Amino acid sequence: MPVLPALRRAAVALLLAAATSYATPAHPAAADEPGWTAEPAAGTASGVRPYFYLAGAPGTVLEDRLALANATDQERTITLRGADAYNTADGAFAVRPAGATAAAPTAPGAGSWISFGAATTVKVPPRTRAVVPFTLTVPPASPPGDHPAAVLATDGGHEVGVRVHLRVGGPALAALTVEDVAVRGRGAAAVIAYTLVNRGNVALAPELRIRTDALLGEASDPPRGRTLPVELLPGQRVELTEPWPGAPALDRVRVTLTVTAPGGARAVATGSCWLLPRGLAGWSGAGLLGLGATAAALYLVRGRRPEPGPGPAPDAPPAAGPTTPAPHHELTGAAR
Repeated sequence: MPVLPALRRAAVALLLAAATSYATPAHPAAADEPGWTAEPAAGTASGVRPYFYLAGAPGTVLEDRLALANATDQERTITLRGADAYNTADGAFAVRPAGATAAAPTAPGAGSWISFGAATTVKVPPRTRAVVPFTLTVPPASPPGDHPAAVLATDGGHEVGVRVHLRVGGPALAALTVEDVAVRGRGAAAVIAYTLVNRGNVALAPELRIRTDALLGEASDPPRGRTLPVELLPGQRVELTEPWPGAPALDRVRVTLTVTAPGGARAVATGSCWLLPRGLAGWSGAGLLGLGATAAALYLVRGRRPEPGPGPAPDAPPAAGPTTPAPHHELTGAAR
C-alpha cells in the first residue's frame, strides 16, 4: 500500500498552505479605510485633544487649528466645513448634512459660525501632516449656553467629524423634563419607555432612577442609579427605553422615573398600566367589547319606549297655599 507517497504529498500540501497564509496578510487593509485622519491640532500646553472646546462672549472671534494627516502614497484633496450638531431620536450625536439648517431658520446653529477662509479645500501631499487654522465668530445676539457643532473633513466619499463644544458666556440653566412614561412588551421582554427633553441651555449627562409599585403583588425594580449613555443637547428630545426583565405577568403597575443631571436639573414622571398575559389580554378586551355593545343596545331599546308621564304620588300631602273649589260638572241625561 503506497502510504509513504501519500504522506509526502500531504506534507507538501501543508507546506504550500503555510507559505501561502504567511505571504497573504490575515487582515488586509479594509477598502473603505480613508488612509487619512482629522483631529484637533495639539496646543503648546496640551497634548492630544479629543475635540475642540471653545468659549467666549457674544461678538467674540475664536480661533483654533485642525490637523490633517495623510498616511497614503497619494495626494488627498480634503474639503472642510462646519456643521450643526443634534441628537437623533435615540440619543446619538449627529451632524446635519451640507445645506441643511436647524428647525428654526431664524436661529442658525454654531456650524454656520465656523469658517476656514480660503482653506475650504486643502491638498495634502503623500505622507504629510497639514495644520489648517479656522475661526468661529459668535454673533453678537447669541444666547448664552452650549452650542454644539462639528468640523467635517471630506475626501473621496469619506467623511471624518471632530466635535466642537462651544460655550457662549452668560447665565447657564440646567433643566429637563421626563415625558411619555409607558411599559411596552410582556414578561422578560418588557421595557420601560420614556422621553427626555432638555429644557435648559447646557448639555446634560442625565442619571436615571426607577421605582415600580404593583397593585396585587411585588415588582422587582430595574437597575437603578445609572448614568445614561447619552449627552442630551440643549433643546433636544430623545426617546429611550430601559429593560425590565422582572415585570409581573399579571398586575397593575405604577412606574416612577427620577432623572437628575449636574447643575441642579431634576425631573420626576410616573406612568400606570395593566400588565396582562397575551391570551388574557385578548379575552379581557373581547369581554369589555361585548359588555359595551350590550349596554349600548339596551340603551337604544330603552330610548325607543315612550316615557310614562309623571302621575300623582300616592298619599301625597296637599299642596300648601290657597285652594280653589273644584268645578261642578253636570251630566247630561242624569236625574237631579
